[in-house]
Amino acid sequence: MGEMFTFLGLINHSHDFIFVSHIVLVGVISFVLAKLATSKMQLVPSGVQNVMEAYLESVVSMGKDVIGEELARKYLPLVATLGLMVFIANVIGIIPGFEAPSSNPNMTLALALMVFIYYNFEGIRVNGVVHYFAHFMGPLKVLAPLMFPIEIVSHLSRIVSLSFRLFGNIKGDDLFLAVVLMLAPWVAPLPAYALLTFSACLQTFIFMILTYVYLAGAVLISEEH
Repeated sequence: MGEMFTFLGLINHSHDFIFVSHIVLVGVISFVLAKLATSKMQLVPSGVQNVMEAYLESVVSMGKDVIGEELARKYLPLVATLGLMVFIANVIGIIPGFEAPSSNPNMTLALALMVFIYYNFEGIRVNGVVHYFAHFMGPLKVLAPLMFPIEIVSHLSRIVSLSFRLFGNIKGDDLFLAVVLMLAPWVAPLPAYALLTFSACLQTFIFMILTYVYLAGAVLISEEH
């Protein structure tokens, strides 16, 4: 299958240029939405403000059962920003002439590393270095030599899990859409668009809920034990 047509490819055929340009485009769209939502704040929200407030409340509701309402609101800026970026990056690839940046492992790996570094930083900040890494050793000291390397590998595997789950699903969606458009460009894509939009929402939800789960496991060590 040849290179897919993109509008930005008319400017430069380099895939690196196309990829970076689409990431910048996703960032610009996210910034514009945030600016529109906060430029004219109203007591009774409407338009973009209403949509964004509903989105933020749903993110808090999502995290409340995982980490508690107080911490869900504390980490809301991180999780909501990640969710907005991932959703736009997923959906933009459904539009003919654009490419989903999240179908590139460079973007998904960068996001996964951000989550990995941040939740470990929060775990150390909240619990202290000794207490945080002590919970890697399991409930029994005799099992510590076995549990510690297993826990380290388990945490490192989260980077792969977060990044490749998102990359693999969105890349698969892009290839599926490309095949459908080649075989039946007029009628067949209509149900495919609905399916791919649902998939984009689902992958965004999974990325956000896993971020909350990892944060909960890092900062709620005392309650866990």
